[in-house]
Amino acid sequence: MPLTLALSLVLAWPVDMVHDVDAGREKFVKLAAIEWVEVEDASIATAEVMEAGEVLLSGLKPGRTLVLLYAEGRFAVWRVRVGGKSEAPGVALEAAKKACPDLKHAPAEEVKLTATVGSDACFKALAALLGADAFTARELDLTFDGKVLQTQLKAIQGALKKGLASKYVGAGLVLEGEVTPAEHRQTLWQLFKKSVGRVALDDRLTVTAPSPPVPDRPKAPAATPGDR
Repeated sequence: MPLTLALSLVLAWPVDMVHDVDAGREKFVKLAAIEWVEVEDASIATAEVMEAGEVLLSGLKPGRTLVLLYAEGRFAVWRVRVGGKSEAPGVALEAAKKACPDLKHAPAEEVKLTATVGSDACFKALAALLGADAFTARELDLTFDGKVLQTQLKAIQGALKKGLASKYVGAGLVLEGEVTPAEHRQTLWQLFKKSVGRVALDDRLTVTAPSPPVPDRPKAPAATPGDR
C-alpha cells in the first residue's frame, strides 16, 4: 500500500519517517502523491522523484541527512541514515524529563512520548531530544502552553523571508506572502526546524517563478579608421 506523504497534520521535529540505506545501494518508497523532494546534504544521500509516484533514495556515504518532500500543499521530512543505527534517547531523554515535569515515555506503546510543553526550558529540551532519530512524529502527543506557542511563532517569523507573515489561527499556523520556488522550500525547512511536534499548516504562500534575466544589449562594434 502506498504511503501518504503526510497525515492530516504537517510534521515538524521529529521527522515523519526514518529510512536506512546502505552506501552504494538504493531504496524505492511508494507514495500516494509527490511533487518534489530536496535533500539537505546530497553528499550523504540523494532522493529522486520517479514517474511511478516513487521516491528513489540512494546512499552515497555513511552519515545522516534530511529529505524534504512536498505534494498537494503538504510537506513531510524524512531522515535517511546511510550505514547508521538508531540513536538511543539516553541523556537527552533524562534532560527532557527534568524540564517537562509530566513527560511520559512508553517505548512499547504506539504513542511513545507525551508531554505538556509549558516552558521555554521544556521546549528546548524536547527540541534537543527530538532532533535525533529516537522518535518519529506519529509517536508524539504534545500539548503546548500559549506563551510557548507564541515563542515558537516568533522564532519561525524571524527565520522567514522579509515580507512573509506567519500567525496562529486556533491550533493552526497560517503562512502568507509571495515566494519563488527556492524561497518556498527554504520556508518549509525553517518551519520544520523551528518547531517541535506536529504543526497544522495552512499554506497560503503564492509561489511565483523568478523573473528571467534581462539579456545584455549587444555592444556596437568599435569604429576603425577605415570606417570614416
